[in-house]
Amino acid sequence: MSSEQKFPPPFKTLISKEELNKRIAELGAEITKDYQEIGEDLVLIGVLKGSVIFLSDLCRKIELPCSMDFIGIASYGDDTKSSGVVQITSDLAHSIEGKHVLIVEDIIDTGLTAQYLFKNLATRRPASVKLCSLLHKPDRSEIDISIDYLGFAVPNKFVVGFGLDIAQKYRNVDFIGYVEE
Repeated sequence: MSSEQKFPPPFKTLISKEELNKRIAELGAEITKDYQEIGEDLVLIGVLKGSVIFLSDLCRKIELPCSMDFIGIASYGDDTKSSGVVQITSDLAHSIEGKHVLIVEDIIDTGLTAQYLFKNLATRRPASVKLCSLLHKPDRSEIDISIDYLGFAVPNKFVVGFGLDIAQKYRNVDFIGYVEE
């Protein structure tokens, strides 16, 4: 039984499990190619909680030694729209000084959270900082954020699944769906 059948409406499939798997493999190959010369200084920073599933799949497609760390950032709370207020809920466990950092996000919406994260991590003196996001909503962008590795551009709908949630639920859906308004 597919996940599309396990989770009835209000979810409509936007990106299938198969499409996700294919694109994540492509992103892993791109990242491997781009970072193959840096040795073991690549740090994947997963933005909690939404990126965990994407990060888990992505890191297995990167054919390089790398480490992982996590930072908790919240701007949604239990609502379906970003509050615009960024809150650090959990900080990195290890120093990133001199390391090549790849921020791994589930979605770039307004860009405000990503902008905050870039500024915050820059103060920690990494060798470089790039951004990988599974999804981007270009129609919601309030600021221009450079996404170095992008899975999919999506319409301005509230998306759920593959790590994205509604009030902390449905992260375990293995496809990207959207909520009908």
